[in-house]
Amino acid sequence: MLGLYTNFPKSVHNIADFAFSISNKRVQSALIETLFRLNNETLTLEEVATPSIPQCTVTFEFGVAEDTDFNYLDKEEKDRLLRTIRKKPFSTIDLLGIVCYRTVKAEKKTPLKSDYYMLRFQFVRGVARMQIFHEKGLMYVSPKDLPEFTAERINSEFSKKVLKLQR
Repeated sequence: MLGLYTNFPKSVHNIADFAFSISNKRVQSALIETLFRLNNETLTLEEVATPSIPQCTVTFEFGVAEDTDFNYLDKEEKDRLLRTIRKKPFSTIDLLGIVCYRTVKAEKKTPLKSDYYMLRFQFVRGVARMQIFHEKGLMYVSPKDLPEFTAERINSEFSKKVLKLQR
């Protein structure tokens, strides 16, 4: 089933709740659009998390679950998800997020390891719950950094803050 990973881990490394006052359709559409854009950006580590590596860049690779697989979030997959959301929003969206790190030394980019995260977003009456499971990697971006970064990026799509991280 699109959006749902049948083997999502039972125990997770972080849980964050977001309150929102817009429709599930708009929040989910903004989430998908944001992750799609992130797949095509290069950021500094400072823009994503508390840095632990100087001169480090970060790229993302997001995929959306479909049963036991993840489909890379390219334009076709994004359009497919948005069509589904327009018909009926998801109650759960499972994602694979790969965070890739590179350092720049003397004009040469050196690849480092990557972090692999499984993310689950559950939507219930004005609240989105994000469950984060760190599958492998060095955790340069921690499970605690991801909710704040995600909310910040989604909120940048709107004229006012629509997603509020609950503390």
